[in-house]
Amino acid sequence: MISQHEKAVQFKKLHDDKSAFIIPNPWDVASTKILAHFGFKALATSSAALSLSEGTNDNELPLEKVMIHLKRISSSTNLPVTADLGNGFFDKPENIYNTIIKAAETGIVGASIEDTSSNKSYPFDLSVERIKAASEAAKSLNFPFMLTARADNYFIGNPDLKDTIKRLEAYQMAGANVLFAPGVNLKTELKSILTSINKPLNVLMGIKGATMNLEELSEMGVKRVSLGASLYRTAMSSFIQTIQQIKETEQFDFAEKSLSFREISNLF
Repeated sequence: MISQHEKAVQFKKLHDDKSAFIIPNPWDVASTKILAHFGFKALATSSAALSLSEGTNDNELPLEKVMIHLKRISSSTNLPVTADLGNGFFDKPENIYNTIIKAAETGIVGASIEDTSSNKSYPFDLSVERIKAASEAAKSLNFPFMLTARADNYFIGNPDLKDTIKRLEAYQMAGANVLFAPGVNLKTELKSILTSINKPLNVLMGIKGATMNLEELSEMGVKRVSLGASLYRTAMSSFIQTIQQIKETEQFDFAEKSLSFREISNLF
């Protein structure tokens, strides 16, 4: 295994390169190893995928359980891993500082912080102070830690482009290394964001209505493309469709299309 510092340097370089890259989201060790097998250059955890895999709603898992998950993921791969930390588990900026420090101890080399709680955006000034605190924590580490600041307006049903851009501009001034507005997938809106910021932009694909490919996004200036919980949802969709078929038909021919145990284990 390579060191955390080496992973961090690799991860930072990906953001410095000219072309965009895909950063898929595993939810356990097996999916981590499979994604690494297929040649992706970095991975990002998904709080939603983890929560669903644990049979609970997003952002309901306790901090300690998420930290254990991050350690398991980061220690199972030589790829750089950035963490979805939700809203940082706390409201106060000083607690966000501690969350980043604690998360960095798991082996991750980056993390994202949301600006919402209970499906509502934090007040603007508090949101900025939270990112400042996260940035101070990241800068205190002895390796380059890529902090992603999220403006979640669109994700919570408030498609306010003006406020989203205002927040992203403030977050980059507060020290964020990467910016992210999940749910924004129209070319015109993405272009407006890209012309307003000078830090790398992460875009979420794998959601309905998001149809652009990697080449198109890269040409626009997008740096990073994540998939959120979409891979987990796709896996569960196949699982649910299969059990529905079994219940309805009482047939078991689904196995004819399945990968064998050996084929899957060889990917590890």
